[in-house]
Amino acid sequence: MGTAMRRIHVGNALSAFGLGFTVPYLYVYVAQVRGLGAMTAGLVLAVFAVAALIVLPFAGRAIVRRGPLPVLLAALVAAAVGALGLGVSGSAATVLLSAAVLGAGQAVMQPALATMIVDCSSAQTRSRAFAMQFFLQNLGLGIGGLIGGHLVDTTRVSSFTLLFAIEAAMFLLLVVVMATVRTPHSPRIEDAPAGSAKGSWRQLAGNRAMVQLCVLGFVLFFACYGQFESGLSAYGVEAAGISTSALGTALAANTLMIVVAQFAVLRFVERRSRSRVIAAVGLIWALAWAVAGYAGLGNGSQEMATAAFVSTYALFGLGEAMLSPTVAPLVADLAPAGMAGQYNSAFALVKQLALAVGPAVGGPLGASLHAPYIVAFLLFSLAITVLAMRLGRELTDAQDRPWVARSRVVARGGEPVSAEV
Repeated sequence: MGTAMRRIHVGNALSAFGLGFTVPYLYVYVAQVRGLGAMTAGLVLAVFAVAALIVLPFAGRAIVRRGPLPVLLAALVAAAVGALGLGVSGSAATVLLSAAVLGAGQAVMQPALATMIVDCSSAQTRSRAFAMQFFLQNLGLGIGGLIGGHLVDTTRVSSFTLLFAIEAAMFLLLVVVMATVRTPHSPRIEDAPAGSAKGSWRQLAGNRAMVQLCVLGFVLFFACYGQFESGLSAYGVEAAGISTSALGTALAANTLMIVVAQFAVLRFVERRSRSRVIAAVGLIWALAWAVAGYAGLGNGSQEMATAAFVSTYALFGLGEAMLSPTVAPLVADLAPAGMAGQYNSAFALVKQLALAVGPAVGGPLGASLHAPYIVAFLLFSLAITVLAMRLGRELTDAQDRPWVARSRVVARGGEPVSAEV
């Protein structure tokens, strides 16, 4: 990795560490510590999603026109202001406003950092770069949550104020780190070819492969990430009798699987068709839902149910480790010259939609209709496999199997070229 890429990865780790500090305790802070009630706490979580949905369509355009670094720095300052505002807010109005500012900043960070990774990597190194990003994000979230849990005290507002102040400091520190990054020049919309620069959203909608990838991405995030802390946890508690400590163990098993398996599976997926890797993830997640079905609907002992439930989260982690070096590079390779920021923002928007809809659908279903919940999401996982195979028919060799395209160039006596089209 070059200096720029190392600093980008440090930025990813710091931002994840800051988020891990506060996100797990946000509901308790608003509802109990500030005494604003469960309704306000629920609205705060909804405001995060709404703010992201509002700003992301504009973020992509700004990244394309101005470059990812200025957009990232503005997002970091906004996130720092929002985090500090949450720490000192005592009324529902100021808490909601601060949450909106923090949510908007967090949402814009994702496509900006992803575009910087694209700018600082080649087709040969991109999968590893995104795998490292995902690894550091999970590591940062885990460490941040662990340390934050030892700092908070629900009887003292000041302990939460300290927590949010530390999060704001992380974002401001990240401003200093990222301001020193010098990325290679990448085409902007002003100097990109005319054919690749006009009608960005209309052009994206006309890219059949990208539209199919967005549909696939929605199902991926809806059927997995959108269920972790809502439907699946509710199902585990209500149907499988999982204790809160066992639920924490399951979440830890998910993170541990990602941290342990990330670079082991990278060697496997780097030389495989991207569409087939995603299809395999659908099958792994279908198995995970079947194991979850056994945990809640089987007749085994409580110990067996708990072990099965923890295994479900671990299987999801294995699938996530396979997706991180696959999906993000594919989004980049589908983007025309100078449009990576637009494509990254569009995919982030799809992710936010799925994360907003997933808990709203899965939470009530997982808590009350146990068998239909498992069957429905097992079918969603199988749909991932079907959609991935269909997507594969729309991709070129350079997009689906980039190592084959590079090998052909080398065999002809040329230099490996980027897979971007």
